[in-house]
Amino acid sequence: MTDNAAGRDGGGLDRSLGSRQITMLAVGGALGTGLFLGSSLAMSMAGPSVTVLYLVGALCAIALAYALAEMTSAHPEAGGFGRLADRYLGPLAGYVQRWCYWGCLVVTIGGEIVAAGIYLRFWWPDLPLWIPVVIFTVFITLVNCAAVSVFGEVEYWFALIKVLAVVLFIGFGVTFIFFGAGEHPAAGLGGWTEHGGFAPNGLKGMLLALTVTTLAYGGTEAVAMTAAESKNPGRDVPRAARGAVLRLLLFYVLGTAVIVSIMPWTETVQVSGVQQSPFVRLFSLIGVPAAADLMNAVVLTAALSAANINLYVASRMMHSLSLSGYAPRALGRTSDRKIPLPAVLASAVGLIAASVVSAVSPDTAFPVLLGAALFTGMVTWLLIFATHFAFRRAQAEDPTRRPTVRLPGAPVTTALAMTFTLLVLVLTGFVDAFSLAWQAGVPFIAMVALSYVLVTHRRQRTAVTERRAETVDPAAGATSGRP
Repeated sequence: MTDNAAGRDGGGLDRSLGSRQITMLAVGGALGTGLFLGSSLAMSMAGPSVTVLYLVGALCAIALAYALAEMTSAHPEAGGFGRLADRYLGPLAGYVQRWCYWGCLVVTIGGEIVAAGIYLRFWWPDLPLWIPVVIFTVFITLVNCAAVSVFGEVEYWFALIKVLAVVLFIGFGVTFIFFGAGEHPAAGLGGWTEHGGFAPNGLKGMLLALTVTTLAYGGTEAVAMTAAESKNPGRDVPRAARGAVLRLLLFYVLGTAVIVSIMPWTETVQVSGVQQSPFVRLFSLIGVPAAADLMNAVVLTAALSAANINLYVASRMMHSLSLSGYAPRALGRTSDRKIPLPAVLASAVGLIAASVVSAVSPDTAFPVLLGAALFTGMVTWLLIFATHFAFRRAQAEDPTRRPTVRLPGAPVTTALAMTFTLLVLVLTGFVDAFSLAWQAGVPFIAMVALSYVLVTHRRQRTAVTERRAETVDPAAGATSGRP
């Protein structure tokens, strides 16, 4: 199958994902354990002002969601934004974006799987880490090997658990802030101005915290990868993209607002585990039994949900690379149930490697991999906005093809969001936790770009060989006298 053909028919994938599943997939991909365990890194930099910074990060994510929705509604193809970059920015951009994003995903999945194993040891401390890592790896691989409707339903319930936990936390938190609970008086809003004020570390602290609050919305772009498997991509993908980002905005902004109010930010930054989580503290205060066990179950689900979604997106990205001729042809095949099984298994092998590295060398090799993943994730956003620029120019030349949804204010909005993303990427170099992003990310992208030259050369040699074979073999369907 050619890449163009793949674009027209979805690459042989099954269009059976519904709107509610796509929405939850996008929410689940971006709603991670960071909020549940206190968002301590961002608060250590910005204090209570972190709530406003989550709002700022959400504005960029909303622009990203609208840009993706606009482009995928016009091109509901296998490969999502990677295929769009190939179409509008050229083969090199499409190749680099897809391979970098695939690498970013498998590293992230490995980290989530190991985290899930650690959460399980909350109940069984003596359990060897490799046992839950193997079990969870097999589990999410089997889910991704099932029909896409099964994957969508499993992820829907995974994400719903996270959403319900946040909604309950916000509801109980607002009640506790203004009315108290039992013998505990109302917490009030003193936490917003006490302990050093609203922005205790000034503008510098707020700027650095922007890296954390913006990266919290990473995963929003995953919704574009569902276009080739959506029942009605022109309607469902834009609706899901908008709904997901608006929900995330409310969860992060209101969630951190509650955290700041019930737990001084100076205490939140010391959170290092489930038992110290602001969620556990609030649930304990209002009398929820076994609050720590309940929250550990939620963060375990959150980690498995993120790993499940990322494996789905990674496999579709690998499938797209194969259809474009940038990965082995076998990885583009689909099963009788229209699942790209070879791409799923190839991505699972990658996550196993990342899991091993994260477990064996958590203090040396894995931070380098995470740094590269962080950097390529932000570069992916930059390329999405660059693709949207080119897409808009092409649309202006052909006004008869108007997408069902459009990013308001574009291309000015696109330029502002792209500039903001670049600012966040630059700021990662000044945050200790992200210091390896540039050091590992730039060489990684350079290596991927170099491999494009090698892959292109191999493709050209293969094409020449096939043409020669067709010339001398009439059975191949072509002869030397054929035009």
